[in-house]
Amino acid sequence: MAIDQQIDGDTPTSWFDQVVFLAFLLLVFVGLKPFMPPPPEVDAFGAQGMTGSGDVLRQIGYILVFVAILIAAVRKRGWLALAEIPVPLLLLMLWCFVSTLWAVEPGVAVRRAGLATIVLFCACLSVRSLPPARALALWRGVLLVILLVNLVSIRFIAEAVHQAGEADPALVGNWRGLYGHKNIAGAVGAMTALLFLFAPRRAPVWPKKLFDLAVAGLAVFFVVGSHSKSSLGLMVVALLCAIVYKLAWQRGIDRSITVTAVLAALVAGATILIADEAALAKFFSDPTEFTGRTEIWKAEIAYFFDHPLLGAGFGSFADTGAVSPLRNYASAWVTAASHGHNGYLQILVTLGGVGIVLAFAALIVQPAYSFWRRDDNLSVKAGLFALFVFFLAHNMMESDFLEADGTAWVAYLLMLTLLRPQNGEALP
Repeated sequence: MAIDQQIDGDTPTSWFDQVVFLAFLLLVFVGLKPFMPPPPEVDAFGAQGMTGSGDVLRQIGYILVFVAILIAAVRKRGWLALAEIPVPLLLLMLWCFVSTLWAVEPGVAVRRAGLATIVLFCACLSVRSLPPARALALWRGVLLVILLVNLVSIRFIAEAVHQAGEADPALVGNWRGLYGHKNIAGAVGAMTALLFLFAPRRAPVWPKKLFDLAVAGLAVFFVVGSHSKSSLGLMVVALLCAIVYKLAWQRGIDRSITVTAVLAALVAGATILIADEAALAKFFSDPTEFTGRTEIWKAEIAYFFDHPLLGAGFGSFADTGAVSPLRNYASAWVTAASHGHNGYLQILVTLGGVGIVLAFAALIVQPAYSFWRRDDNLSVKAGLFALFVFFLAHNMMESDFLEADGTAWVAYLLMLTLLRPQNGEALP
């Protein structure tokens, strides 16, 4: 049964399952303190230190939601519901806990790993407790409400716009809605646009399409107002990739031709970069490139070459105060960076070579295999593919992977869970 048929059929669903899923979505995408000014630990790029994972109220909220989601999952499928967590993801989280043994701040590392694990279980179990169409509809509904609140708040709530006096004066006037930083708001706006551009079909078709296009247009408008250039640019790239995916996956031969062409383009691009090694070295040696991110990346790469196997321990490379290993590889403002601003490099330096292999299997290989399969749900599956491309690219600039309850990381987990087959059905 295709996902759009499930929507038309309106599969009966327990109200309790839907309520706990909504509670989880609101806790992640809205939080307990919307419209709060950015805290001091939010750096100029929009990354917030994970020290907030020690917030008692926040911890209680996630524990209560986790218990409710666990009850819903067990009530529906018994304790076998725990088997719904993909094995590669479980192995990755297990390695995160193992890595706390050599972390410079074991207590902080364990707390961060614990919150990340709770969020992982919440995301996977809550989606699997619902028909996939219902889970997707609720997620889209929450994003729609957030988008409308963000747009209205720009006019009536001063804190919805970055104000003078914040840490980075260049942010003044940029829209951030109910989020702490315009980069977070921009990423949420981008995922909203992509999910509404690739919506399940439902009669009547054209009124539904017009509505989805209108929502996507409003989401793009908000992203533009946030001045989140990374999210805007990557959203366009993800959209184009999803369109190609939707067209190419209609026939097996088109799929093969497209993949071959993409691989050839990647090889050609890599060859050009290697041939122009001097220009590449100059690019990464310039601290002004990518708003200074290259300085952080150089420190991360240097640390990895010194600790290639195990890394610094989960959540221990940055934002751990005076004991952070980052202080031995960088100076000045770089030592205060809350995140590595590259999800792949941050996994390398915190979880080492072992961690990056596990992460590659769980976060890239497994979903890529699911996207390779052909089925009848191309419309929605293309939307999930757009999110897949967007977040893979977004992690080149930000550290979304394994970021506890970060909106981008949870969205990635929701995408992964919706992508997996359920009850013998091929789902988007």
